[in-house]
Amino acid sequence: MRETVGSSDLPEGHVEPNHSRMFRFAVLGIFVLGMIHALYFARDFFMPVTLAFLLALMLTPVVRFLARRGVPPPLSATLLVVFSTVALGAGGYFLSGPVITLANDGPSIGRRVAERLAEIQHPFEKLKEISNQIDKVTEETREPGVQKVVVAQPGVISQAAGNLISGGTSIAIIFVLSLFLLASGTMFYEKIVKSFALMSEKKRALRVVYDVEREISRYLLTVALINAGLGTVISIGLWILGMPNPALWGVLAALLNFLPYIGAAATILIVFAISLVTFDNLTYALLAPAFIVMCNVLEGQIITPFIVGRRLEINAVAIFIAVAFWSWLWGFVGALIAVPILVIIKVFCDHFEELSHIGNFLSAQTTVEPEPEELPPATAKTTTG
Repeated sequence: MRETVGSSDLPEGHVEPNHSRMFRFAVLGIFVLGMIHALYFARDFFMPVTLAFLLALMLTPVVRFLARRGVPPPLSATLLVVFSTVALGAGGYFLSGPVITLANDGPSIGRRVAERLAEIQHPFEKLKEISNQIDKVTEETREPGVQKVVVAQPGVISQAAGNLISGGTSIAIIFVLSLFLLASGTMFYEKIVKSFALMSEKKRALRVVYDVEREISRYLLTVALINAGLGTVISIGLWILGMPNPALWGVLAALLNFLPYIGAAATILIVFAISLVTFDNLTYALLAPAFIVMCNVLEGQIITPFIVGRRLEINAVAIFIAVAFWSWLWGFVGALIAVPILVIIKVFCDHFEELSHIGNFLSAQTTVEPEPEELPPATAKTTTG
């Protein structure tokens, strides 16, 4: 009698059918599109939750350090979250005045910058005249019966009140959830261990989780401290140079420095525009952006690589794609957390052999495979029986 061959008895060189592979790729694509759809339309929920996890990861080394010295995690987590809340509130209060003044003076600053760069704007003025002529021709050729419809927008006050309530709710979710995560201690690790049956699987899962958490926590905390130091140095330097609102530009530089390449360039352009309308001497106006360039070069090429190391660096292509994607998804907040999320993905992939190719793609370092040694002539010959 002929026996049926099961799936496990297939020959070693068996290739998976194309239709099965295509079905798996289709399911994976539908899942990714659905996840992106959920992240976009439910960003009011996912954004504060993601920020809370990142804040908890950043403060975890401090909680562990205090726990080794006898401070209970709930107490240290409460103190850290309260201190962070007070620092954020105080910083927002002291910077609100310069921000409001800058927003009110925005049109006048734009006109003064345009006046200082008048010789550069001549080609753009011609383009503007052409655009105005096209709009005029479009208005004249419109049919008499066609009316222009203007969609009524919500009032400025109601829109600002809605944004304030939404922002306050998100901040509350971030700090409360991060407090629970920090105060929980090893609860999540115990849950992960209990979800596996074999002892070898328990040990591997625990080792991977601890390694990922340790590396990500140190990276986030170290980068946050480096950016805070960078903002402080820039504030002091701009204050010495006589720039208005130096603390505001220092905070802006610290925040935008979470965006490699893009953040530094944006800070330099903004400070250059403000310096251009502040100082009459063009040479002296260039000192402030030149000082920021020097600080960013020292931070990016010497300080951060020396402290953090080259292993967690991400290649520039992946950074630009991630910043573009997350800024489209969650706006400015998404752009700020794009690189930390990339680092988390890279560290996680480095701990699994099946995902190592993704980690190698995200890495800034290129690993050169050693060339195979040539076989001796005696072994290179093939014998025929």
